Amino acid sequence: MKSVRKNYPGRHILFLFCVIFSHSVFAEEGEEAQGIPEMSAEQRQQMGIKTSPVQLRKLNEEIIAPGEVTVNLYRSSQVTTRIPSQVIRRYARMGDKVKAGQKLLTLSSVEMADAQSQLLVADREWQRVKKLGRKVVSERRYIAAQVNRQQAYAKALAYGITDSQINALLKQGDASKATGMFNLLSAQDGTVISDQFELGQVVEPGQLLMEISDESILWVETQIDPVDASNIKPGVTARINLTKDQWLPGEVVQVHRRIDETTRTLPVRIEINNQQDLLRPGQFVKVALQTASGHEVLAVPKSSVTLLQGEQVVFMLDGKELYPQLVETGALRNGWIEIKNGLKKGDEIVTRGMFLLKSLLLKSQIGDAD
Repeated sequence: MKSVRKNYPGRHILFLFCVIFSHSVFAEEGEEAQGIPEMSAEQRQQMGIKTSPVQLRKLNEEIIAPGEVTVNLYRSSQVTTRIPSQVIRRYARMGDKVKAGQKLLTLSSVEMADAQSQLLVADREWQRVKKLGRKVVSERRYIAAQVNRQQAYAKALAYGITDSQINALLKQGDASKATGMFNLLSAQDGTVISDQFELGQVVEPGQLLMEISDESILWVETQIDPVDASNIKPGVTARINLTKDQWLPGEVVQVHRRIDETTRTLPVRIEINNQQDLLRPGQFVKVALQTASGHEVLAVPKSSVTLLQGEQVVFMLDGKELYPQLVETGALRNGWIEIKNGLKKGDEIVTRGMFLLKSLLLKSQIGDAD
């Protein structure tokens, strides 16, 4: 008969397990093995059982709060028109990667056509006057031509045409090219995350046509009690829960200065490295914010602690022998749980495959009952 081992005072519970387990990997045919059979490292690997030594670890204090993934506004830009226009052609779609200066849209506008025509006229006059020189033309005409050309140039820029497009138009010097068509360019490297328009659509100044964002660095917005704000400052470590056992590291970059009037909470902004493209803007997540640095304690992964007859145990490895060990647990942080009694530093415990070992013990109980 095999008992659950214990090595700390104050516990008087004894588990009695007797496992009858026959397997070709561990025993010859007809040979009966009792308890959890001894396993070599190779056999444990075949069974999906992994072990690791118990170590000291800092368990930091944290605040857990819900959060929402948002775009990084400092790495995003909007593509809009400054004058009433019609969409003639698109060169990028939602999800496309674009580079700074890349052509995104071609628009057409009556106002732009007027601005282009005025610029061509003003430029021709300025080139003529400049060629004649101050000795031939009056000072007033010279200055007027220079100012008119500059004003026409500035107006075209203000309407949304770029320097390169203006220079190309002036180089051609052809009035028939003043069609009112112009291109909108990307202001940055990034991904097109929205493109809410159709070809032929007439759009108004300031209307959002495309949104470009660098999704490699995202924000997570969360809300905390203002009482806790003194412990949350830029640079504080944060974690974002992606799946049940997967957390992404982050860092607090901003704590808002104004309390939300509706929720009476203080918004906190966290920066997350998203180069693996695991998060999406609008996604809801769980946030853990570190409020204090803990001291070193003996800790094991929470998943390595299981219940047997209502008691917490881990499975220990001693040579080739595997057996359940009673433990007394303490604080739980970051997926790690403090071990107050039952283990010591360097003990080898099972971190994967506990369900298999537990099922063998429970199976033996059923066998004993028969």
